[in-house]
Amino acid sequence: MRILVVGSRGMLGGALLAAGAAAGHDMVGRDVESIDITDAAGTHDAVAADAPQVVVNCAAYTDVDGAEEHEATALAVNGTGAGNLAGACAAAGARVIHLSTDYVFPGDGTEPYLESDATGPRSAYGRTKLAGELAVADAAPDHAIVRTAWLYGAGGRNFVQTMLDLGAQRDVVRVVDDQRGCPTWTGHLVPALLELAASPASGIFHAAGGGSCTWFDLAREALAAVGSPCRVEPTTTDEFPRPAPRPAFSVLATARGADAVHLPPWQDGLSGFLAARDATTTTPIGG
Repeated sequence: MRILVVGSRGMLGGALLAAGAAAGHDMVGRDVESIDITDAAGTHDAVAADAPQVVVNCAAYTDVDGAEEHEATALAVNGTGAGNLAGACAAAGARVIHLSTDYVFPGDGTEPYLESDATGPRSAYGRTKLAGELAVADAAPDHAIVRTAWLYGAGGRNFVQTMLDLGAQRDVVRVVDDQRGCPTWTGHLVPALLELAASPASGIFHAAGGGSCTWFDLAREALAAVGSPCRVEPTTTDEFPRPAPRPAFSVLATARGADAVHLPPWQDGLSGFLAARDATTTTPIGG
């Protein structure tokens, strides 16, 4: 299968390119230097030239706090740009898989959010990502909108690696314990995206690590797993104010049937990430 990954230099896009090639797919990658999804005509031409069967949109404006001040810029990419790409896919006869986020929900619930639950983003980032979902669904009948959460993996900035780095430098780290979600390892999400690429199923899918935890839980588990002596102390969101509001509860679950996406428990994802990290880390002689 010929698969075009847009946003191929990002953490998820890079992992998808590598895994798809290893699985025998004909993978093509484009990033900002070769496709500007805010340019509808240029996006149409780029997709037509690549002639993919499936396009996976990993491109996004992901600066959650920056979007509060630059919502129009974020909307151009996350909303209008996503629609432009979906329209180009429809014109080329390609299926589109669009990555979205738990931030489309208000984050004030107590039960896991299902695909059919009402949205209500409270941040500019969430609003622009919801706009993208609506634009993709409107422009391309053959679409899969994949909401994921708390994504981490090799090749990009992420919470788990940040905690490991801090744990190697400090005796104590303080981490919020009043935000609950689903940590998701790219190594588990990528195979699910490749399966969706070959699936006829359309609509919205929730795809996040199984179970849930707080950021404090995740940090403590990660540092314990590597034997770090660093102590993790719980704190609150109010003690670390940010420009964009964070969802207090953004656990994702699925109500789909046989075509639902089920990822392994978040603890397995963390173990997989650490194992992959160890496998690519070389220790100098005498180090």
